[in-house]
Amino acid sequence: MDFMADPDPDFDEPVEFEINDELDLHTFRPNEVKDLVPDYLGLCSEKGITRVRIIHGKGIGTLRETVHALLKKDDRVDRFHLADAAEGGWGATVVWLKSP
Repeated sequence: MDFMADPDPDFDEPVEFEINDELDLHTFRPNEVKDLVPDYLGLCSEKGITRVRIIHGKGIGTLRETVHALLKKDDRVDRFHLADAAEGGWGATVVWLKSP
């Protein structure tokens, strides 16, 4: 199953993204994140993907805080932490999902 997103409001066709163990939020608008992250986690869970990396960027931390707040509320999440230097440092979060 692929995730559909519409990154350009002037473009009528949604863009398909392969569901894998990495979600780069740079591809999406900030107002899409609150729906996107839970949907993505659900699709990963359905596919049996239990460890994912969400790239939110470093910036001033607003997007990171939003992602972490969503992860704290999601019952599918076992644990998460900022990535180590090799996986993006504080610009990414590694998430472990509970086994389905």
